[in-house]
Amino acid sequence: MMAALALPETLDLKAAGPLKSAFLAHRGEALEVEAGQVRRLGGLCLQILLAARKAWADDGKPFSITGPSEAFVETTRLFGADGALLSADIHGVQS
Repeated sequence: MMAALALPETLDLKAAGPLKSAFLAHRGEALEVEAGQVRRLGGLCLQILLAARKAWADDGKPFSITGPSEAFVETTRLFGADGALLSADIHGVQS
């Protein structure tokens, strides 16, 4: 069974702690991250997302990002993390 985690609209400095805690709460489970509501993605939260993706890969557990908003996709590309985070595991990305 795949757990689901919906990202909030704003992923800024204040959201970093709760985001990390949410990922830790799901560690060891297959995880689907819903990114459709994201309107603002800061660098620290992007780092947490990248670390989570790596942790899930290291654990051999599925990790997918579904329905990312245009803001999520564009910010990820602007940070140069599209190769690490935007991949075939992300469903609904418009190229």
